[in-house]
Amino acid sequence: MKPPSTIKAYAALFIGALAVSTSAIFVKWSQAPSAVIAFYRLFLAVVIMTPLFLQHRNELRGISRRDWLFSLCSGVLLAFHFILWFESLDYTSVASSVVLVTLQPLFAFAGGALFFRERLTVGAVGSAVLAIIGSVLISWGDFRVSGQALYGDGLALLSCAFVTAYWLFGQEVRQRLSLMTYTYIVYGISAAVLWLYVMLFRLSLTAYPLIDWLCFLALAVIPTLLGHSVMNWAIKWVSASTVSMAILFEPIGASVLAYWLFGEPIRRFQWIGGIFILTGIALYLWEKNEKGPLTMQEQSGP
Repeated sequence: MKPPSTIKAYAALFIGALAVSTSAIFVKWSQAPSAVIAFYRLFLAVVIMTPLFLQHRNELRGISRRDWLFSLCSGVLLAFHFILWFESLDYTSVASSVVLVTLQPLFAFAGGALFFRERLTVGAVGSAVLAIIGSVLISWGDFRVSGQALYGDGLALLSCAFVTAYWLFGQEVRQRLSLMTYTYIVYGISAAVLWLYVMLFRLSLTAYPLIDWLCFLALAVIPTLLGHSVMNWAIKWVSASTVSMAILFEPIGASVLAYWLFGEPIRRFQWIGGIFILTGIALYLWEKNEKGPLTMQEQSGP
């Protein structure tokens, strides 16, 4: 397949990041338990994808054991990312949890250097730190400190590591599998793991009003199919580090949507934080472009 232009790949990441930023809005509208929301987010995405996936089913016969294993790992990691992140919200503030999850670039840089031998430059790390500082500033007023919050922060940090590993596995497998086949397998595995989690804690899967079902569907379509799937398309040509940097748009998008939909004010620290994030991302992308255009694979295999 002919590689897309740099602009197309980065535009896809931007669109995906904006779509993912709607997740918090739909979760806030729903009154269902977080694990149930996560299950339906992925399960309904799989249901929607099934008719299109059937056109790619012949690809299943050519998948190697290595790619099956990596896809399985990717799906399990995505499920446990949701489980640990949602669990962390019971112990720490939403702001603290979200900021810790946005530490993805640091994990991605470390994983990329370790497994894909990507060169780690001072400029890339500096731009990531700048963007992460912006994420912290956006949520500055909402932090709380306690022993219980520390436990929740630990869960959020582990969740961050899991979702970064999910992108790293995807960076490898997407070189060989089509977007439809890879995401269908991964979302299906994640939905199965989340279903087991829901059954283990005996949570209801049916006793919810119409607004919850609409939120479930919106989560499947927007942050999952238009968010994660679009980013999984781009990761065939860009690294997990680049994807994790793009995800830092999420705090900005979530803040703007909360202002429009819930009337939540955008405070001074949030404006400053947004400038930090955009500056960090711009510097990162500028440095990437200075190295030359995107190639079919920015890294060698692990």
